[in-house]
Amino acid sequence: MSDKKLVIQKQKYTGETIVTSMRIPRDLLADLDKAAKESNRTRNEVLMMCLEFALENMEIEK
Repeated sequence: MSDKKLVIQKQKYTGETIVTSMRIPRDLLADLDKAAKESNRTRNEVLMMCLEFALENMEIEK
């Protein structure tokens, strides 16, 4: 297991946004909502931070 943590910082992106949707399990949504509440952030902010973290730290096997 990795020791990496998601550090919640100020909003990185500004300007125009676009709406998208995705299907996720109910229990994952509950975890996201819990993280949002505990960090005093919106669900959208937490999702964006998670996506940024994943993109910056992912490794694509070839």
